[in-house]
Amino acid sequence: MTINNRYLRRSGVLDKVPFSSSQLFYLEKAGDFPRHFMLTPRCAVWSEAEVDEWLRQRAARAVKSGLGPVNTARRRRKSGTGPAKAGAAS
Repeated sequence: MTINNRYLRRSGVLDKVPFSSSQLFYLEKAGDFPRHFMLTPRCAVWSEAEVDEWLRQRAARAVKSGLGPVNTARRRRKSGTGPAKAGAAS
């Protein structure tokens, strides 16, 4: 059984995943994204099957959305302690 595998250039990979080019580089360097290989000295490609499998695995362990960050430790400036407003009488 032969698997017909396509190869994607950087623009093709970026069409599939919602990352910037630099984020893709950092994920790949950390081992969290499939590695590219050089088809020619100036042409890097990724296996489409590996990218699709990575997306399936990522979707399987997706973080629940709608649970925003917890900001219980946020510091707030007390009223009246900031810089004087323009035109305020001193």
